[in-house]
Amino acid sequence: MFDPLENRMMARVLELAERAIGITSPNPLVGAVVVKGGFEVGEGYHRRAGAPHAEIVALRQAGKKARGATLFVNLEPCCHHGRTPPCVEAIITSGIGRVVVAMRDPNPLVRGRGINALRRAGIKVEVGLMRAEARRLNEIFIHHITTGMPFVALKLAQTLDGAIAAAPGMRTAITSSPALRLTHRLRSSYDAVMVGISTVLADDPLLNVRGVRGAKQPVRVILDSHLNIPPGSKLAATAGQFPTLVLYDPAGAAKQRMDALAQKKVELAPVEGASGGLLPPRGVLKILANRGITSVLIEGGKSVATSFLRKGTVQRLHLFIAPLLMGGAGPLHGLGDLGKLRKRLKLRDLERRFVGPDTYVTGRLD
Repeated sequence: MFDPLENRMMARVLELAERAIGITSPNPLVGAVVVKGGFEVGEGYHRRAGAPHAEIVALRQAGKKARGATLFVNLEPCCHHGRTPPCVEAIITSGIGRVVVAMRDPNPLVRGRGINALRRAGIKVEVGLMRAEARRLNEIFIHHITTGMPFVALKLAQTLDGAIAAAPGMRTAITSSPALRLTHRLRSSYDAVMVGISTVLADDPLLNVRGVRGAKQPVRVILDSHLNIPPGSKLAATAGQFPTLVLYDPAGAAKQRMDALAQKKVELAPVEGASGGLLPPRGVLKILANRGITSVLIEGGKSVATSFLRKGTVQRLHLFIAPLLMGGAGPLHGLGDLGKLRKRLKLRDLERRFVGPDTYVTGRLD
């Protein structure tokens, strides 16, 4: 059983780890706090891949005060050599007397070995404080390290009656400015942002991150079987500035179009197995995984969202609901027929809040 002070310290650990959301990929989000005599004497977080791990930053700040102290960390300390030395060695050398870990590391290179090494060195280790919160924080890392595939989130912005546009192919503002600002923060949390060609033709979006200080720009991924993306579109025109990847059906793409996009510095990648003009979700995700992409945010449109949901490849939903009604048969709705999955799709671990006049709901789908 953990006392209130320990709960506060782990909450601080998670708060520190959150500061690096979107910039540590493919590494996890990790924070650490050193406590001695009921007072915090050192803290830190992992800022980016290749930088010192959270435990090292916290121990350096604590210095000699680390001897006999308690280290709080949200993820099991590493015990293997990567870009940086093992944290377990530094913890043992520092003289830390106790380590409180929120969750074990699912990485096969660690997976309990770090905890066992600390215990063999005579350090008391306790596991499980705020485990659920720690898993939520690192859901992208956990999914990728255990499956080898990118974590997929679907973002939908719709009216109360489910419309995402006034009509097919018509650009329509649905949600408010506060919701748009949150959308940019969401984009900054993922390695890639994905849309279908219909969204490109209707909205001519940029799909970059704006207004988020220090954000890493995601790879912009367009699913475009026949390479219909206009070379003069915003996405193509800015491909030299922001990474842009267009996935296409090699059986349906003209070489002339490929050359025109290549001149704009758009990266092209063929995907086999297209059906009815749609690229296969699992084939798309395999290509992204091979490029080191650990997470992707799907932002549109209807066909892309429906196909990924039908194949069971979406792990989280981000839903914005505007207090509007469009009515009638003309508006475009966000989802099509989900087939056999229709009765099984249910959100869990729901979070809800108002964002300006809109309602934001997010939850897990797996």
